[in-house]
Amino acid sequence: MTPSCENRWHFWIDRGGTFTDVVARAPDGRLLTSKLLSEDPGRYDDAAVEGIRRVLGLAPGAPISADRIGAVKMGTTVATNALLERKGDRVVLAITRGFADALRIGTQNRPKLFARRIVLPSMLYERVIEIDERIDAHGAVLTPLDEEAARVALADAFAAGIRAVTIVLLHGYRHGEHERRLAAIAADIGFTQISVSHRVSPLMKLVPRGDTTVVDAYLSPILRRYVDRMEAAMGGARLMFMQSNGGLTDAALFQGKDAILSGPAGGVVGMARTAEAAGFSKVIGFDMGGTSTDVSHYDGSFERAFETQVAGVRMRAPMLRIHTVAAGGGSILRFDGTRLRVGPESAGAAPGPACYRRGGPLTVTDANVLLGRIQPAHFPAVFGRGGDQPLDAAAVSEKFAALASEIAAATGETPSPEAVAEGCLTIAVENMANAIKTISVQRGYDVTRYLLNCFGGAGGQHACAIADTLGITRVLIHPLAGVLSAYGMGLAEIRALREQTVEALLDERATPELERILADLADDATAEIIGARASPPANRCRPHRAAALPGDRCAAAGIVRPRGEWRRRSRTCTGSASASSWPAGR
Repeated sequence: MTPSCENRWHFWIDRGGTFTDVVARAPDGRLLTSKLLSEDPGRYDDAAVEGIRRVLGLAPGAPISADRIGAVKMGTTVATNALLERKGDRVVLAITRGFADALRIGTQNRPKLFARRIVLPSMLYERVIEIDERIDAHGAVLTPLDEEAARVALADAFAAGIRAVTIVLLHGYRHGEHERRLAAIAADIGFTQISVSHRVSPLMKLVPRGDTTVVDAYLSPILRRYVDRMEAAMGGARLMFMQSNGGLTDAALFQGKDAILSGPAGGVVGMARTAEAAGFSKVIGFDMGGTSTDVSHYDGSFERAFETQVAGVRMRAPMLRIHTVAAGGGSILRFDGTRLRVGPESAGAAPGPACYRRGGPLTVTDANVLLGRIQPAHFPAVFGRGGDQPLDAAAVSEKFAALASEIAAATGETPSPEAVAEGCLTIAVENMANAIKTISVQRGYDVTRYLLNCFGGAGGQHACAIADTLGITRVLIHPLAGVLSAYGMGLAEIRALREQTVEALLDERATPELERILADLADDATAEIIGARASPPANRCRPHRAAALPGDRCAAAGIVRPRGEWRRRSRTCTGSASASSWPAGR
């Protein structure tokens, strides 16, 4: 007899850059945790699957029975790493003739105003097809779609081995007929990934719409292959993934554009929920892992960014507002001839810090080992070739002594190895404290009135130093702080978001039409929730209304009012609307 969902194991997993954290809820309600290196090729193929096997007491490589598992909720850095390392799928861009370079030109922003040598980020697509077609903003066909020419060009790209296509046509967000016909042609040719702008990002402005659609085509195939492997390993158990917006979605609906902050989003949810359970509503989240540190601000509601830039790539998709700095337990320590440096390079999981017994470089973790803040006797013995040895303190002492000698030879000063380690930690703490100031003090928040919720594998080691630097007097370290991002996967809810641009005069006469559109968006989002096997009566729906001032053309949208009637903000305006729906249950 198959046990009910509540009498099965539930797994909440965060696959990070260095470690994979697993929190398991047993059928009797107990919580068990496990932490594995994300990459250990000699011992297992996938850390998440191996973590589940270990909790269930299965032998390495043994099949997993779906009958024992209620659900697996997971966040992953697969898409993030592919974007950072530029290892996504090959993509061809199909765009209206005359706009082949529109995404390359971009918005003309110059983040470094006085830089004389401007280095543009590499494009994610490798080929551009200019499509003979044109529809104006009012829907009039100025140039009919040349389907034969489009078919020939797409077939040529397919013959070159490209299997992902991005379709972005002028005014496609509003009039998508030509995009739909091109998508049908691409499907007929055999493209396995077809990202169409009016589905991926149905909002005005060609460049952000195109950028987002390209990201989706670039990352979705990589993500789909990983999801397929996970589903095969799970034996048919229910699998859900965390999205960048802080909500879970069914594995079949997980898209590249929504996966960029999949792992860190679980940490933000866990940070907020555990702080609220402790009675705090103003929280600074400090998530220090092995590769980087993520900081976030919570003041009773989740903050989201709708236009972001990650790894030099622009995209427009709802994401939790998270600020990341390259300072983690694996950040490499070095002397450049004049001063100490901490990061941004990371030792990762392989080879990892020097103390991991794999010949790795000195890192922040090693500094804590040398200073006695990490004691090998109280640390899991999971290192070395057999994965059964403790941290190597002797190797750490030897390498810090060599670093101190290098500094002495270059400067004439003779610092002790401990002084060098302390100096490296001071630099790391300042870097992380400055990241918190970016999301708090620089935005007008008095950080001294907030709780510092520290989590992540390395968060507790630096909690007090960070709080002292910022003047924070209250620090929360949850019992599951070391795996809080994974725990947050279990606290998160299933969420679906829908967006649509509306061009209308924002007055009383527009209200019925706007409310109808919002209702349609809500119905569509609710249908997705029901399709994800959530209980319809538990669904909650929140409309969010935004508007732009005349002339802005949605360059920056501001929330008009989260509930209630539309408020008139200007004589003419352009608006966008989104709706979300999620169940109250877990």
